[in-house]
Amino acid sequence: MKEEELKEEEIEKQEETAEEAKVKEENSTEASEGADDGKKKKKKKDKTSAAEEKIKELEDKLLRQMAEFENFRRRTEKEKTQMYDMGARSVIEKILPVVDNFERGLAGLTDEQKADPFAEGIDKVYTQLMTELSGIGVVPIEALGEPFDPELHNAVMQTETEEYESGTVAQELQKGYKYHDTVVRHSMVAVAQ
Repeated sequence: MKEEELKEEEIEKQEETAEEAKVKEENSTEASEGADDGKKKKKKKDKTSAAEEKIKELEDKLLRQMAEFENFRRRTEKEKTQMYDMGARSVIEKILPVVDNFERGLAGLTDEQKADPFAEGIDKVYTQLMTELSGIGVVPIEALGEPFDPELHNAVMQTETEEYESGTVAQELQKGYKYHDTVVRHSMVAVAQ
């Protein structure tokens, strides 16, 4: 019976040893899984932060490109407007001598000649031309009786007159014109002394 008891004790010891080994194995597995989980979490965090950085970098790049495009669009629009104004100004400069000839021709007519249908037609063409020019922003510069302004007037002579005080435009020899607040042609004037 003692042998049986010894065998049972041995079996119990072996079972306890097996259980302890099993528990140790489970503990080590859990520890290694915990370590693996920690590594996995760290890798996941690293990937997330790297992705966030990449997103921020791409957003910044996109914003810069959008701003660059907007600046390009504005610059192009400004250049287009300047080119249009330069072309319009060039055409206006070429039309002004025609306007001067209309004015000289109409000023040289007598009252009798002004009643002629041909002269009336010429006057209407001149009026229409001036209306169209004013419609696109071309306006004559006021000169007679105004103080001399070198930005608007070109003084070609001085004259003595009692009608106007010194430094005032006494006579307009050729009309000047402005296009959108820019002088296309200065008024040619005589200034009172």
